[in-house]
Amino acid sequence: MTSHLGILLMRALALLPLSWVRGLGWLLGWVLYVLIVPRRRVVRANLAQCFPQWSERERAAVVPRVFIRFAQAWLDRGWLWHADPDVVRRRLNLTGAVAEFEGNTPIVIFAPHFVGMDAGWTAVTQQLPRRFTGIYTDQSDKVVDAWMLKGRQRFETARPFGRADGVKAIVSSLRGGSPLYLLPDMNFGPEESIFVPFYGIPAATVPSLPRFARLGGAKVVPVVARMTPQGYDVTVLPAWQGYPSGDLQADTALMNRRLQDYIDGMPDQYYWVHKRFKTRPAGSPGIY
Repeated sequence: MTSHLGILLMRALALLPLSWVRGLGWLLGWVLYVLIVPRRRVVRANLAQCFPQWSERERAAVVPRVFIRFAQAWLDRGWLWHADPDVVRRRLNLTGAVAEFEGNTPIVIFAPHFVGMDAGWTAVTQQLPRRFTGIYTDQSDKVVDAWMLKGRQRFETARPFGRADGVKAIVSSLRGGSPLYLLPDMNFGPEESIFVPFYGIPAATVPSLPRFARLGGAKVVPVVARMTPQGYDVTVLPAWQGYPSGDLQADTALMNRRLQDYIDGMPDQYYWVHKRFKTRPAGSPGIY
């Protein structure tokens, strides 16, 4: 019942002016910041590790902004998935190297975990004339799971794969010309991960970006979504030249270095609530 009511609320939010939705997100973000103490500690630990050059006061000022951006982006799913398509298009400003998507060349999209990740997916699937695929993780709440999956399939060019579909189906689709929207920058545990630097700290990273690019004969095109007062700026960056190189360790490390550049431009919009350094090299002390 709670899940159904929550979804009804999200549908109602789609009818409100964006400034109202963002205002509610600001309020919700502060509530989360105050109440969810363990996750607040995670954000603080991540910022301390990645931005030691900042003063304690500078880092403390960013922490509540992380929660506010997270909450605002969550409420934005209401209009992303339920508002009139013309409203959605007006709020999603797709710019940059959009010509990378012309033709049928296999493409892996590097889409980091910024709060606008769903806005980026919605923008490309609504505004570009190709069929897109992603990798979807099932939610424990089946009502929420069905709602999220339907939202991400709102436009006909979108098809998320479940992890149960396997690598072969994803690679086959990629080779067939369906760009793969990939978010490989989280800690997925030690299985199949390698340790490469992220802000100078060894971070367990799944090398799926260079691996899918190699298997699919694909170029890598970053898509970065930035929250703005008007909605989101979704920027397509030029394809990475000479990538992948064939050196899995070097290619994965390069992915993290370029991700750092994107984060430095909007640090409060990255997904710092995640325990990025939970998996540690043998013998290393824990961070959280």
